[in-house]
Amino acid sequence: MYFMALATDYDGTLADHGTVRPETLESLKKLKETGRKLLLVTGRELQDLKRVFPQMHLFDKVVAENGAVLYSPDTDEEKVIAPAPPPGFVARLRQKGVDNISVGRSIVATWEPHQAAALEAINELGLELEIIFNKGAVMVLPTGVNKATGLKSALKEMQLSMLNVVAVGDAENDHALLRMCGCGAAVANALPALKDTADLVLEGERGTGVEELIAHVIEREYTLVGRTK
Repeated sequence: MYFMALATDYDGTLADHGTVRPETLESLKKLKETGRKLLLVTGRELQDLKRVFPQMHLFDKVVAENGAVLYSPDTDEEKVIAPAPPPGFVARLRQKGVDNISVGRSIVATWEPHQAAALEAINELGLELEIIFNKGAVMVLPTGVNKATGLKSALKEMQLSMLNVVAVGDAENDHALLRMCGCGAAVANALPALKDTADLVLEGERGTGVEELIAHVIEREYTLVGRTK
């Protein structure tokens, strides 16, 4: 199988505490030089990502807000592909004492242990929303929106098949991403459950693991276990 693109999570995978190693950036550049595409798939809001990751232009597409926003760095075009919760939802969270809230184009995010308050607010308002966890983060999105659906939209624009994509992640919200792609990899610091989902568990943590995966793709692609359907 020929992998034509790499889809990577940001925090805990590509980046360590929000920062990407220079060696990892060089590996990304080497992969692009082979003609392959790069996709960044993250739970972060786009403006926050731009602030912490000025090298985002290395990527052909960015899927932000855990699948709700699609961004093209070359044209600076941003597309919201999932509706935002009504303003009353955030107001209800604040009424319940949740004050550490981040509101994006579609995502509403807070931190544990506020998942109970978020679920109560969803039920009380009768909203079609779901809660997704990400190593302590609590993300609320429209039902059915996740990294896999966002990546699917990006790949459609790029005219690429998911079977020709290798994905890598570390946390709960990466399950759908890894299952969707032709090959799913977990960095060494990934949660045990994600390692069980992955086709390949890397020896390196975070950026070092991504560098390892890129070396596999460039030099030893035949060693990667790929799905056929």
